[in-house]
Amino acid sequence: MDREKPLWHCRTVAEAADALGTDIEQGLSAAEATSRLAKYGRNELAERPRPTFFQLLLSQFDNFVIIILLVAAVLSMLLGEWIEAAAIMAIVILNAVLGVIQESKAEEALAALKKMSAPEAHILRGGHRITIPVSELVPGDIVFLEAGNYVPADMRLVESVNLRIDEASFTGESVPVEKRAQLILTEDATQGDRLNRAYMGTTVTYGRGAGIVTETGMQTEIGHIAEMIQSYEEEQTPLQARLDQLGHWLGWGSLALCGIVFIVEILQETDVSIITSQGFIPYVRLMQQEIIDMFIIAVSLAIAAVPEGLPAVVTICLALGMREMVQRHALIRRLPAVETLGSANVICSDKTGTLTQNEMMAVRLYVANYRLDIAGEGYKPEGQFSHYGEPANPQDNNEIMTLLKGGLLCSDARLELMEDGNNGKQYRMIGDPTEGAFVVAAAKAGLWREEMERQYPRLAEVPFDSDRKRMSTIHRSSAEEIDDADYMAYVKGAPDVMLDLCDTILEDGRQVELTAARREHIGNVIRDLAKGGLRVLAVACRHVNSIPEQPTAEDIERNLTMVGLIAMSDPARPEVAPAIAKARRAGIRTVMITGDYPDTARAIAQEIGLMRSGGEVATGVELNAMSEETLIEKAEDIDVFARVSPEHKVRIVEALKARDYVVAMTGDGVNDAPALKRASIGVAMGITGTDVSKETADMVLTDDNYASIVSAVEQGRIIYSNIRKFVFFLLSCNMAEIMVIFLAAVFGSGTPLTALQLLWLNLLTDGAPALALGLEKGDPDIMEQPPRPVREPIINRSMVMGIVIQTIAITSVVLAAYYIGLQWYPADITWAQTMAFLTLSASELVRAYTTRSERISIFKLGVFSNKYMQYAVILSLFLLLSVVYIPFFQTIFDTQPLGLNEWSVVLPLLLVPSVAAEITKAVQRKVERRPVVAATASG
Repeated sequence: MDREKPLWHCRTVAEAADALGTDIEQGLSAAEATSRLAKYGRNELAERPRPTFFQLLLSQFDNFVIIILLVAAVLSMLLGEWIEAAAIMAIVILNAVLGVIQESKAEEALAALKKMSAPEAHILRGGHRITIPVSELVPGDIVFLEAGNYVPADMRLVESVNLRIDEASFTGESVPVEKRAQLILTEDATQGDRLNRAYMGTTVTYGRGAGIVTETGMQTEIGHIAEMIQSYEEEQTPLQARLDQLGHWLGWGSLALCGIVFIVEILQETDVSIITSQGFIPYVRLMQQEIIDMFIIAVSLAIAAVPEGLPAVVTICLALGMREMVQRHALIRRLPAVETLGSANVICSDKTGTLTQNEMMAVRLYVANYRLDIAGEGYKPEGQFSHYGEPANPQDNNEIMTLLKGGLLCSDARLELMEDGNNGKQYRMIGDPTEGAFVVAAAKAGLWREEMERQYPRLAEVPFDSDRKRMSTIHRSSAEEIDDADYMAYVKGAPDVMLDLCDTILEDGRQVELTAARREHIGNVIRDLAKGGLRVLAVACRHVNSIPEQPTAEDIERNLTMVGLIAMSDPARPEVAPAIAKARRAGIRTVMITGDYPDTARAIAQEIGLMRSGGEVATGVELNAMSEETLIEKAEDIDVFARVSPEHKVRIVEALKARDYVVAMTGDGVNDAPALKRASIGVAMGITGTDVSKETADMVLTDDNYASIVSAVEQGRIIYSNIRKFVFFLLSCNMAEIMVIFLAAVFGSGTPLTALQLLWLNLLTDGAPALALGLEKGDPDIMEQPPRPVREPIINRSMVMGIVIQTIAITSVVLAAYYIGLQWYPADITWAQTMAFLTLSASELVRAYTTRSERISIFKLGVFSNKYMQYAVILSLFLLLSVVYIPFFQTIFDTQPLGLNEWSVVLPLLLVPSVAAEITKAVQRKVERRPVVAATASG
């Protein structure tokens, strides 16, 4: 292929296709595409390399408290305390390695999710229109472009129908550029003037087109500009930021407290008589080892008090939770959405494809004085036509055939026959399902797209948009049309809008005046169909003598002749009604927003249980008449918004948010982007959604299903609940450690825990058990609870109370074990320290089980129902007992091998915090069940 001098704008379409070795009608073969992918590489912009393992490891030491501890370890080394210094260094390094592993796992999980959210392109391969990841595009691919798509690579356009592309991010041009595929430009044409080209990263704002990929990846224009661009952005959620801030507060607070502990210890150890007789400097030299030991304990306590593993555990929890959401067909694009999901209390959902199956099938045709019912299944072009129950041939009625032909020609959907591998026929619809209903109905009557397009080729069009609610195409005419005009325009769209554009109606092969009586009759037919839950479209036509150079709706969509109506069924998804009921039990209200008729919308809403008793239906016309204040007031009562436009969606979101609702809003079109952005959670459709809507949204549904939104809300609640659990677990343990050391220092009872024991305990509790809490499946009644208030802090009043209770319980039992040890072994403090160490560590492992739910008893939840907790506790218990019973570690950690007598004290004590936790939960459940008595005013 000639790619030495890619002046593609100077070449004709045929020359470009020949140079790129592709076929405009068939595209590349699969084998050729694979070969080119290997040759040219993936269609991706290069990223800066991620930090290496050693870079991440070094970053773990970028911590003031850690640096202090390392300095203390070095001082111990200089004083000859090699074992203690080496042990401190080993534990700090082990902590750092675990931190790197946690961060790497979180990074990998987020990268995998990023890959899942990669955009897709619609292309022609081997004669079939397919969808592939943008990264797999190669030079020579034929790519289809539609409004709302991002241009996935640099390309030479081969087709453009009212195609306009926003190139502001590329050329700085603020107005979308109208493209013309058939132009051949001069070599000196600037990038902004190359109207026959489309560039990677720009956005299609209107119309449609197709192009041949000329460059991919770093060979594109944006690739040359960027050279090395880092497309990955690590986004910290508000929750992560708050926890990060909490870590800083705890760090400085514990440093201050540890400073007090250090000073108290020094004062208690100070012998004034020695200072008086020998002087201060000699005394310091005499006591230097004791001073350094106390300093190391103080710093170790500071480290133990700060949950260093918290940020990484939060990230892993979020990432793994998001991966679980993908299994539930919800792809989170922005981490903060996970937090917001738990607070969502209104879901504003589109009807078609989200609440319904989006498998449109034409079931009834109406023309003047005649109707036909259509039988069939799915997209199979097979089915019987009947007239009030009697078999009928659609070809016997000219108006019916004109209706089907107009609907077929004025659509872009295509029916494709696929082999199913069993010598059977499998049909696939490519394009909009509503248009697909026209295509299948026409095929059942013997009108096939390929043949009709040969007879009546499309010469111009005005694409569909949600504001006009219609689409127009112009075709070559023929003698059998209404008259002998050279061209015929077909318009299809919303019947109420179409009626206003029509002056006449096709009846018995001729145009007759569309009188008020006829209009009223058609309006009644439309309402009757809509009440039956059917979607209705109208088809009209008009002859034109010439084709405008730039067709507009004003030119074509006027003085139309009504041809007829087509009614389509789109059954509700069977899983939607249970999902709506589940959402309602969870305190989440569902609102339907649709462009359909109010009667159709009401019928579907009642069928799926969305309509509440006394719930109202409001139309776009009624919304236009409402002030913002009125809409805010009425938003509480409206369950269905019908015949609305994307602009109305923004007003609806604003009104609901003004009532303090946390709103999840669905959307799929370009014009839905403002509403998606304004919503608390923007939800785009993964199948039918445009690239613009997906890019704007916080979450993408991979199956376009309402039930997946409810499922994602449930998972969002689980993720947030799990984060609360391990935050509570870590903080209550850390606060207890501080109080144990502080109280022992204040009362002059020595040090219950050594520096190494504190560090080892930190390693045990901040690691596996905390991560296992992040993998909980959630409380069984999590969707029976009301949504979490959006402004509620993660450490709320109930958690503070729980932390206080646990701190008291843990501190009490640890000090009790320590003082009993001191009484039993007054000559050797290591026995008391070992008893305190085991009591604290083992109580934390047992308490991890009770922390698995904030409300439900561990026995009701199932002690062993989280397998990850079993793995975590077994591992931590093995590490704990190793330092107590293996002689090598006994020397390092200053521990003693406890016997049955000591365990008879430790075992009951280590259960106390867990019992306290279960009693706290029982009291909380009792308080929640207590009925609230309303106060009455007297007097």
